[in-house]
Amino acid sequence: MNNYDPTNNISWQLGHRGRVAVFIDGNNLFHAARFHNIDIDYNKLLRVLLGDGRLLRAFFYTGVDVGAERQQGFLLWMRRNGFRVIQKELKTFYDGTRKANLDVEIAVDMLSLAGRYDTAVLVSGDEDFVYAVNAVAYKGCRVEVAGFRSNTAPKLIDVADYFIDLGEIAERVRKDVPHGSRYDERELHEPPGSYVHSHLEAQQIDPAELFETAMRVVLESTVEADGEVFETSTEFIRVTDDN
Repeated sequence: MNNYDPTNNISWQLGHRGRVAVFIDGNNLFHAARFHNIDIDYNKLLRVLLGDGRLLRAFFYTGVDVGAERQQGFLLWMRRNGFRVIQKELKTFYDGTRKANLDVEIAVDMLSLAGRYDTAVLVSGDEDFVYAVNAVAYKGCRVEVAGFRSNTAPKLIDVADYFIDLGEIAERVRKDVPHGSRYDERELHEPPGSYVHSHLEAQQIDPAELFETAMRVVLESTVEADGEVFETSTEFIRVTDDN
């Protein structure tokens, strides 16, 4: 298995990448990136994963709380910047955890589009995708897996045609401005309480200002829609550069 070399972009010199379809397991990527203390810039990530290929589709799969308006702001930003968002309502389990499993949706989309793309890039570390990756490869498509090595199942790395270690190229996919950015992915993946708490800690709010500040954090909007999406009858073409 070859290792990704960010100095010469070797992963895109091996084989013909052609039309590229990107499948992002949103929840899996978010928690892996948070483990490595990295805030992902999805515009940058998509450009890196595309390399010298031609983008066919970029899918982002995530669970959502239908009552959380701020989550919809982040998803709107994703849609306006070149991503097809596939979402499923979060379910509450007996132990109190909330989760939406989209493994089936990801696997079905990878298989149903095989033949429309030359290269599939799966952004996930979940071992459950081993069978799907093999099935797509049997159809003659190149399959690359992107993720943080320590958070990616070895079996998934082994069945991929290439593994892109996001940890090695963290500076190429990290947000430039950690504060005051146009969207905050934590609004999608973290409970509202933890999101408010992190803002209060960072700002060292006086207890007397707690309620007012919490309300401001919940109500303020940070989404700008300055990206453009270009779509033809068959292709969903690349995102714009950040200004």
